[in-house]
Amino acid sequence: MAVSDLHKYPRPSVAVDVALLTVDEGRLKVALIRREGGDKGGELSLPGTFLHEGERLADAALRCLSDKAGVRGFHPRQLHVFDDPKRDDRGWVLSVAHVDVVRVEDLRKAIENGSLQLIDVELIGNLPYAHEEIVQKAVDAVRRNYLETPDPWGLIEQPFIMSQLRDLHESVLGRQLQRDTFRRQMEPMLQGTEETAVPPSVRVGGEARGRPARLYRRN
Repeated sequence: MAVSDLHKYPRPSVAVDVALLTVDEGRLKVALIRREGGDKGGELSLPGTFLHEGERLADAALRCLSDKAGVRGFHPRQLHVFDDPKRDDRGWVLSVAHVDVVRVEDLRKAIENGSLQLIDVELIGNLPYAHEEIVQKAVDAVRRNYLETPDPWGLIEQPFIMSQLRDLHESVLGRQLQRDTFRRQMEPMLQGTEETAVPPSVRVGGEARGRPARLYRRN
């Protein structure tokens, strides 16, 4: 096929949308922006952009996080291609969705200056351009990660005690986990240290009064 033959075929626009997830106040949340201008002006949506000519998808994802959400230094991964021709009322647009899971501390500045809003993933409702489908796909993928691996996205500081790890997994999964079952599943994938710490739940007036718990690191 000659290069010129490519012009005989219809070409969709290509968008890159990023589901940026975090844990805040014990809940899994997604970072949304307030759209400016256009027919969806003022509505909340995922940070997104159209792919520029000659641009890599990964670079477009980083550009939209910087330009639309005011955050940098993240590493979003490709999640899924959403190709329903009717998903975008502006025309035929393919969305190459990306996902990243980050510490809420790394979003504070953008939240404080109004670039981002955190919304509980269970409460987002409908979003422009079917972005709620992207959020659900991202949440499902991340929750599968946390069912199988101890803190695979590195949200808590190391070292940590087992109860801190379980609290994090419960926040991501949105449900309680059985303590002993969780320990048996996760402990083989962790490296125990010689250090111990008293869980915050048994501190009284800032003073450690409980039984020390073993500290762990991810392998």
